[in-house]
Order: sequence, then structure tokens, then C-alpha cells
Amino acid sequence: MKRNTILVATMAIATLGTTTQSCLALATSSVGLAVLKQILLGGITKGLNIFSDKDSFMANQLIDAALPQQLRDLNNTLQKLGLNSLVEKEKQYIAQAAAFTVETSRPILVNAVNSLTAEDAARIVQGGSGAATQILKERTSEQLMAAIAPKVDAKLNEFGLVSSLNSALQGSNILGSILGTQNSTNSLTGGISRFASEQMVNGLFNIIQSHEQQNASTIMNSLNGTK
Repeated sequence: MKRNTILVATMAIATLGTTTQSCLALATSSVGLAVLKQILLGGITKGLNIFSDKDSFMANQLIDAALPQQLRDLNNTLQKLGLNSLVEKEKQYIAQAAAFTVETSRPILVNAVNSLTAEDAARIVQGGSGAATQILKERTSEQLMAAIAPKVDAKLNEFGLVSSLNSALQGSNILGSILGTQNSTNSLTGGISRFASEQMVNGLFNIIQSHEQQNASTIMNSLNGTK
């Protein structure tokens, strides 16, 4: 009888211990995920605040690093032709267009962050610094491009960017050959808009990733349940 009682008690203690560990693991996971989300949301806010200000957008190195090669080649060609002022105007127009994408991009990114799960957190722990941004990028890049490209296209059309470029290049096919499009106003505007949108999306993720990396130790400690 005593032996049975001891066995039952031992099993009860083991079960209680397992349950306690599970609860602690769940609590740690929940707290860690909340910290992760808060940091990512901070990175999104930081990036979108930069997008909201033309001068900040133009001066940001992480956004400049995201400039597609086609636009970089275009700018280099214009500068070789002595058209530095036109390059500056193009950059200003793209920066102004970026401000009109902020409220379109925000809910897409915020929803993606709020949808992160414990499984995502485990992947982030394994992937290390920058892994969280990579997950967001995988899940939202196409959606962001589809959402902001029409707005960028409309703004660049409104600013008459392609007309300015064509006038400066005197109707040559330089613009079309660099952008890989037909030499028509609609095709050229669409090409520039597409590449400008790519710069915005990738530049925004560069800023979010930088913010994540700056807070990497806090993220990893919270996800691993340490102080």
C-alpha cells in the first residue's frame, strides 16, 4: 500500500513539474514574441517616418543602397552628360512619391508583424540577427509592390519625370535601353515607377533590418527566456 502511495505521489510530482515547465515555456515564448513584435514595429515606424520626410529619404544611405542597378545606370549616364540637376530632380520626385506610400505600406507590415507565431520565433532564434526582417520580407514584398507601385506611378506621371528626361535626352533611346522598355512615355514611366517602387520596398526593409540588428541581443535574450 505504501509502495503504491509513493508511486502515485511521484507521478503526481512529475506531472506537476512537466506542467509547470510547459507553463513557463509558454509564458517565456509569449513574452519573447511580444518583445520581438514591439521592436519590429519600432523599425517599421522608424522607416516610415523617414519616408514621410523628403530630405530624410534622400539622405538615407540604406535607401540609397537599395537603388536598383537600372536607375543607378540611368543616373550615371545623366551625370556623364552633365545633367546633374536632372538627377537631383529625379531623386526629389521619387522621394516625394515615397511619402504617398506610407499609409499604404503601414497596415501591410503591421499585420504581418502581428501575425508572427511561436514557430516564427523559433525560426528567428535559429536564423539569428536579421531573420525576423527576412520573414517579413518573404511575406509582404509582393503585396507591398502591388500596393504602392500604382501610387508611385501616378505621382511620377503627375510630376512629369519622363517628359523631363526625354526632353533632356532629346528623344534618344538612351532611356529605353537603360530601363529595358519601349521608348514610349507610358512604358518609360512604368519602368521608372517599378524600379523606384523596388527601391522603396527594399530600402524600407533595410531600415527595419538595421533596427532589428541594433536590438539583436534584446530579441534573442527575450526569445531564449534570459534576462
